[in-house]
Amino acid sequence: MKPDIESAAAADPDDASIAPGKLVSDTTQLDLQYGQTQRGLSPRHVQLMAIGGSIGTGLFVGIGGVLSKAGPLSLFLGYLLWGTLYVWPINLCVAEMHAYLPVRGSIFELAARFVDPALGFAMGWTYFYAGVMLVCVEYSSIATVMQYWNTSVNPAVWIVMAMAVCIFLNVVAVKWYGEAEFVMASLKVLLLVGLVLLTLITMAGGNPKGDAYGFRYWKGGNAMHPYYAAGDLGRFLGFWKVVLYAGFTIAGPDMIALASGEIQNPRRTIPRVARLIFYRLVGFYVLGVLAVGIICSSRDERLIGALKDTSAAGAAASPWVIGIQNLNIHGLPHLINFLILTSGWSCGNAYLYSSSRTLYGLARDGQAPKFLMRCTKAGVPVYCVAVVSVITCITFLVSSTSAVQVFYWFVDLTTTGLIMTYTMMIVIFLGWHRARRAQGMPDDALPYVAPLAPYWPWFALFLGCVALLFIGFDAFAPFSVQGFVMGYFCLPYSAALFLFWKFYKGTKLVRPEQADLVSGKAEADAECFQWEEGGIEENWQKALAAMPWWQRYWEKMW
Repeated sequence: MKPDIESAAAADPDDASIAPGKLVSDTTQLDLQYGQTQRGLSPRHVQLMAIGGSIGTGLFVGIGGVLSKAGPLSLFLGYLLWGTLYVWPINLCVAEMHAYLPVRGSIFELAARFVDPALGFAMGWTYFYAGVMLVCVEYSSIATVMQYWNTSVNPAVWIVMAMAVCIFLNVVAVKWYGEAEFVMASLKVLLLVGLVLLTLITMAGGNPKGDAYGFRYWKGGNAMHPYYAAGDLGRFLGFWKVVLYAGFTIAGPDMIALASGEIQNPRRTIPRVARLIFYRLVGFYVLGVLAVGIICSSRDERLIGALKDTSAAGAAASPWVIGIQNLNIHGLPHLINFLILTSGWSCGNAYLYSSSRTLYGLARDGQAPKFLMRCTKAGVPVYCVAVVSVITCITFLVSSTSAVQVFYWFVDLTTTGLIMTYTMMIVIFLGWHRARRAQGMPDDALPYVAPLAPYWPWFALFLGCVALLFIGFDAFAPFSVQGFVMGYFCLPYSAALFLFWKFYKGTKLVRPEQADLVSGKAEADAECFQWEEGGIEENWQKALAAMPWWQRYWEKMW
């Protein structure tokens, strides 16, 4: 029997599950007044959101820029390092915290409880800025891709079209948003898998030319290019440029953190997503960049010319398409361009969701106006979606400036925001880890425990700080005002937010023994009762046994 969730949420504040004197807000009354989000995201929705949320046009088109600057080996090593030593541990750390506390306030609330309320404020508004910029990235990329077919139409028309579809998908019930994202993310996963298989077949001679080219484009000193300097230093800087670009294209932990309050059976789903992180990183990102460096020469004149000529739109600037055309394979560029279009649409849709949920979480924590908490009967924070949509109208800059140029502006602005947000996530995890050790919470009390903690997170924190410090290394000589501002804007922005809230509210660092590890757990337990009573895995196995064989195998995939 399903429990009365509202009754559980309205329990006596003196209940043992709520520590006295801790950071606790009376969210029940606010939920009754404004409504709340609902757990409508199934495991397959979450898996595809985490997989496909960051596979956008940056991995299909924008990657040509770093390939030409750094070379294929640098591209491969840069993605491998950033994916396995930075993004992977962050995903695992976020999964540990949110499997235990799948709260609606998201990770920004946990920052206030484990580290400092000022950090939660700074992180929330930093990620909101990065999320909005990402929506702008994908809207401008859609305009760029559409110009492959028609350059006579003002790019602003394609922006309006993209916005209309994404806004519609974000104001319907979250279940239907999840279905739409599942379909679009599936398409771009199939595209990436198809391109990797195409590379494998053609490099062995399976192409119209019968040319078994193998690793030809890696030979003759072309594996690693010097960038910004000569010799070994230049090759290292080329590799570092790839690492920074990987900071833009490889994402995922934010999706787990923001969706935790809307995930069905979160204490099974979130750990399962975390355990598949490694295969997703290697299978999609690392193998993907390895394949693109094989099929397309980093010295290809068409690739370099397309990057310099901003009139080269859509798939025309994609190293995948250039490599395919060089092999005399006809008919694929239009299909690839269409699938690149859907990937940009999917990312725009995903980050409109994430930035609106960020704003919703800030409002719940009293760090944004309360009216933003207003939810529809379907559990959609409609005012948050509206605010984000209004801000993303800055993408209409493409109507007076090259869509490709605007795309790269937004990429630069977004990269620092994402790295800053993910680095703050590590700080929150270290605060959580320190607090639960100080309060004697054993590992077996958690649904999931991140491996190699706290050593792996500490190394990821070091890597993130180094990336933030040297993100604009190529803007100094000759000095570029635009490059410097685009690269470093987010650092003073985040610092100013932190200091403002710290002095305005007089916040203090949270002592480990006083950190609030329990508020919200009773409400989450009540919501998850239907999946957890009698054992999470036992209930799951019973549910599988009652399904037809085809549905059973389908559900096991996720």
